[in-house]
Amino acid sequence: MTEFQKFLIFVSQFDLTYNKINQIIENLNGDVSIKRFCKTKFDEGIISSDIFEFMKSKSSDINIKNYLLNLENQEIKLVTQDDDLYPKKLKNLPNNPFFLFCKGNLDLFNSQSLSVVGTRKPSNYGRIVTKKLVEAVSKKNITIISGLAYGIDSIAHKTCLENGGKTIAVLGSGLNEIYPNEHMSLAKEIENKGLIISEYIPNKLATRYTFPQRNRIIAGLGDGVLITEANFKSGTIHTKDFALEYGKNIYSVPGNIYNETSFLTNDIIKSGQASCITCAEDILRDYNIEEEKVKNQIFFQLSLDEQKIVNLLEDGMKDLDFLTKNCDLNINIFNSCLTTLEIRGIICKLPGGYIVLNN
Repeated sequence: MTEFQKFLIFVSQFDLTYNKINQIIENLNGDVSIKRFCKTKFDEGIISSDIFEFMKSKSSDINIKNYLLNLENQEIKLVTQDDDLYPKKLKNLPNNPFFLFCKGNLDLFNSQSLSVVGTRKPSNYGRIVTKKLVEAVSKKNITIISGLAYGIDSIAHKTCLENGGKTIAVLGSGLNEIYPNEHMSLAKEIENKGLIISEYIPNKLATRYTFPQRNRIIAGLGDGVLITEANFKSGTIHTKDFALEYGKNIYSVPGNIYNETSFLTNDIIKSGQASCITCAEDILRDYNIEEEKVKNQIFFQLSLDEQKIVNLLEDGMKDLDFLTKNCDLNINIFNSCLTTLEIRGIICKLPGGYIVLNN
């Protein structure tokens, strides 16, 4: 174990921000060790004398050993930057966390992954689209990463688990202070079947400042970032900005231009910051995975007229205007076919006049 790794284990005991730890390291002038820390005089703006003395009192090998044993008793694994288990995807990113508290399967750090984020208050359209895309992607053995929050986050985690996939939850609180509290059972299921992580001490409560910080980890761990529905005020914008900084592929689902929950997704498509996504295949091709064509999965008892509509929907959702103009059917026949296809569960009508094939 390196002196730097020992130092990170030491400072991980305390509720220090990333910036505060960074300031401490800078003041150690290249000799980052517990011994050097205890002998250094710090400016009060970095560490108050009371906190410094308290930290020194916890610097003995016995205290640190007991600290690690306590984490182990809670089934928490502490992974530092110098650890072989530290995520390779975070290793060379700016402002990468000094350490991560983890519960679950650490092998998922190195799996193919997609971060899925969005609004905490999704529309019915947002819920349906998120479920359909996550279901298709997770079935291709791609790990789904999100933040355990209300809305898109929890939909992504649950859908992934329901389809036998693997998921990572990145918390904006400590592992012993699940937020929101309503997601305690979901967090436990993720711990058992996937992985939950946090850069905060286990008993750290969530604050308004911890969520933007954790979003850089969500962006960094994913090979790509999918935004299914979000407005300009959403914390999703931080994840998007981090993903751009890290050079990640960003995927965005278009939505109703009059619906606030689609303002951000539509804007980043229009500005060229994200690829426009209308089906899972738009994502999977970047992972060198070909999605099975819908026509090979479903229905051979279609009429010729019904087949025309299905053919137009095979590469993703379409709006009614597009379908009516391109299926070459009388409007009455078209509406009849649409109704029949919906009753049989072959298609699904979404808000905003969109139609999509069911898997």
